[in-house]
Amino acid sequence: MSSEDITQLEKIAAPYGREVTLKEVTFDSGMTLLRVTIREGKRITSVDIDAETASRWAGAMQGWADRAEGA
Repeated sequence: MSSEDITQLEKIAAPYGREVTLKEVTFDSGMTLLRVTIREGKRITSVDIDAETASRWAGAMQGWADRAEGA
């Protein structure tokens, strides 16, 4: 049986009653991933991503936010 060490990093209230939660998950093997969970009412989507993917995702989101603020 495997176990995970989970640390909650951030919980964000999003528009229309949605919630985004970010957690750091360390597995028995030592691998650490970022768990992104999006709750939309009863629907829950959870994705574990590596640091490279998180960095690219963060950059894309920041780029969009910068453009949207300037619009």
